[in-house]
Amino acid sequence: MKILLAALILIFFGLQYKLWFGDGSLSEVVQLSRELENQKQRLRELEERNKILEAQVLDLQNGLDAFEEKARNDLGMIKQGETFIQLIPPAADSSDER
Repeated sequence: MKILLAALILIFFGLQYKLWFGDGSLSEVVQLSRELENQKQRLRELEERNKILEAQVLDLQNGLDAFEEKARNDLGMIKQGETFIQLIPPAADSSDER
């Protein structure tokens, strides 16, 4: 009977070791779950970016308005006959605050 009890205890501790420290242990499952959530978040961000890029591509394919808007915003271009006016906010002077 003592031998059987000792064998059962050894089997129990062997299974517990595998549960806590072996392949597929609880800590590994938790770590993989966290990594999966991180990957899902990254995927959502990339899908959103792809939607924005797809909308830009469609805009560029369908009309010149997008080209004009991009040139105006990014390159500061103006149409012929237009006057470019740039407003510069006044610099904050420390002597004016008194």
